[in-house]
Amino acid sequence: DYLSIMWGCHYAGLYYTAMSSRLNNEEMSYIINNCGARAFITSPYKAEAAVEVIKTTPNVLARLSVGGAIDGHESFEVAIADQPTTPLPHRGEAYDMLYSSGTTGRPKGVKNIVDDVPLGTIEPVTSLGQLLFEINHSAVYLSPGPLYHAAPLRFCRAVLRTGGTVVVMERFDAEAALATIEKYHVTTSQWVPTMFIRMLKLSEETRTHYDVSSLLCAVHAAAPCPVHVKQDMIEWWGPIIHEYYAGTEGNGFVYCNSEQWLAHPGTVGIAVSGVVHIVDDDGNELPVGEEGGVYFSEGGDFSYHEDEEKTAESRLHNGWTTLGDVGRLDEDGYLYLTDRKAFMIISGGVNIYPQEAENALSMHPKVYDIAVFGVPHDEMGEEVKAVVQPVDMPAS
Repeated sequence: DYLSIMWGCHYAGLYYTAMSSRLNNEEMSYIINNCGARAFITSPYKAEAAVEVIKTTPNVLARLSVGGAIDGHESFEVAIADQPTTPLPHRGEAYDMLYSSGTTGRPKGVKNIVDDVPLGTIEPVTSLGQLLFEINHSAVYLSPGPLYHAAPLRFCRAVLRTGGTVVVMERFDAEAALATIEKYHVTTSQWVPTMFIRMLKLSEETRTHYDVSSLLCAVHAAAPCPVHVKQDMIEWWGPIIHEYYAGTEGNGFVYCNSEQWLAHPGTVGIAVSGVVHIVDDDGNELPVGEEGGVYFSEGGDFSYHEDEEKTAESRLHNGWTTLGDVGRLDEDGYLYLTDRKAFMIISGGVNIYPQEAENALSMHPKVYDIAVFGVPHDEMGEEVKAVVQPVDMPAS
């Protein structure tokens, strides 16, 4: 029903917002109120939270539950059963309005500027998918990631627009992902580096047990991938690994295939939409090879919903926009990411990027997952701390 509801919003010309099931009640209420939702659709999995947020979201006019009863919510199935099949009057194409992770405060609603175009107009992600990622009418796309994230949701939309098939995992599991590829003869898939790491940590016997030869394209994004991890994936799956760097904001798109990456190890690619600039803290463009803030020009426009301050912070006086990442360009124009600027730890005057420490520790055979961050220190200002989930601790 998730994707059906999405298409219903498109057909009706509505903006729609998807939320993580892991949000607490306060975060849910904030997003519901901030996006201006008039309808709220959920399932019994979130029944307790759904009932609680009734009190804090008074502007919601319709509350619907899919697949079971929730107090204060109408049955989604009953609500749609009597709806007329008469075509709606012409409406323009709709779009999602998703919320960023909120790593520097409350989640930020990203409202992409959508022109008044007819329903069914091909969007940029569909065109890029057809050009780069084997998305077409015969594609079988595996989405192991949650659909409240921009990439999984928009890739599912792109595949369905072209007549392909979408397979969505309820939650990621390394071995189950391989079994799903084999079962459905998946041709295109999208991952994050953590998923690669967990699949690589499976035993050789487990990894070779499943037939993944149907895969034509495996895409990854969302975070810098450790060089050794990507090398191991290319060795395992072949030169079908594709990478891109982009954000929910849609202000630019950087891409590389396996051949380009092997010639520029560690890169996230070269710009195919927008122009990449590296700038210092004063907004001055830096020479090739120097590290600074990553900005795009000539890309898509966006704003943070009802947050003029955050919108202003995301752009320079000349209109260049940023997602808040730090990186550098090489002489061939390939981009290398260091980390998110807000994550940087300053210890004794030295800049330390958590991503580098996480990359170094993530492939340790006894590490299932890891997070590195800074904590206050009386003498050094900040010091580095790591929280490690060992492999013998069940994942939540």
